[in-house]
Amino acid sequence: MLSLRNISKKFGDYQAVKPLSLEVEKGKTTVLIGQSGCGKSTLLRLMTGLFSSDTGSVFLGEEEISDKNILRLRQRMGYVIQDGGLFPHLTARDNVFLMARYLGKNEKELEVRLQELAKLTNLRPEALTQFPSQLSGGQKQRVSLIRALMLDPDILILDEPMGALDPMIRSVLQNDLREIFRSLKKTVVMVTHDLAEAAYFGDTILLMKEGEVIQSGPYRELFQNPKSEYVSKFIKAQRSHQLTDDQS
Repeated sequence: MLSLRNISKKFGDYQAVKPLSLEVEKGKTTVLIGQSGCGKSTLLRLMTGLFSSDTGSVFLGEEEISDKNILRLRQRMGYVIQDGGLFPHLTARDNVFLMARYLGKNEKELEVRLQELAKLTNLRPEALTQFPSQLSGGQKQRVSLIRALMLDPDILILDEPMGALDPMIRSVLQNDLREIFRSLKKTVVMVTHDLAEAAYFGDTILLMKEGEVIQSGPYRELFQNPKSEYVSKFIKAQRSHQLTDDQS
C-alpha cells in the first residue's frame, strides 16, 4: 500500500531520518515507536507528503508522490493528529464535511456517510452540532477519526491519536479503534510512544532510534528475539513503566 525507498530527511545539520526503505502492508496496522526525537513523527510526515524527503521516493500503491499529484493523493489518506486538529469556529459536522464539500460531494450522501461513521465510532448524534470547545477529548478524537474516514481513504495515518487523553478515556478509545480497524480492514500507520499500545494495535512494530528503524516485526518477535541491547532495554523500560502505572 505504501512504499518508502531510500528516503531521508535533514533539518539543518540534524539528521532526523537516515536513509531507509520500508513497505507498509495492505490491510494491516503498522506502528512506529521510539523515544522522543527518534524520527517517528518526521517519518510519518514524509509518508503523507507534509515533508519532502532529501533523498529517495514515497509510493502510494504504484504511484510516486510528487508535487504534481500530492493534493490528489492526499485525498486517499486519512490523517489524525494528537489533539484532533479540529477548526474551533466550525461545528463537529462542519469539520467532518470540510474537505468533502470542497470536493463538491453530494450533501445527502455525505449525511448518510456521517451517520454511518458516527455509529461506527460511537459518537452520540448531538455531539455533531457542537463546537470543539464543547467536546471532550475522546469526542474530539472520534470527530477527527470520522473526518479522516469520510472520503473512504486507502490508508489511515494517526500521529499519537490518544497521547493527550486520560487513561480511562484512552482505554475505551483504544478498544473502539481496534474494532474499527478490523471491521473496515483498513491499512493503518500509527505513531505512539507506548509499547503496550503498539502491541495492542500493531501487526508490525517498527522500533526507531536516532532516525533509523533498528528492528521491525510483531511484538512477540521484538520481545523474544531482540536484535540489540537497545531493543532489550527499551522493552524492559516500557514494561517496568507500565507495571508502575498499573500499581499506582
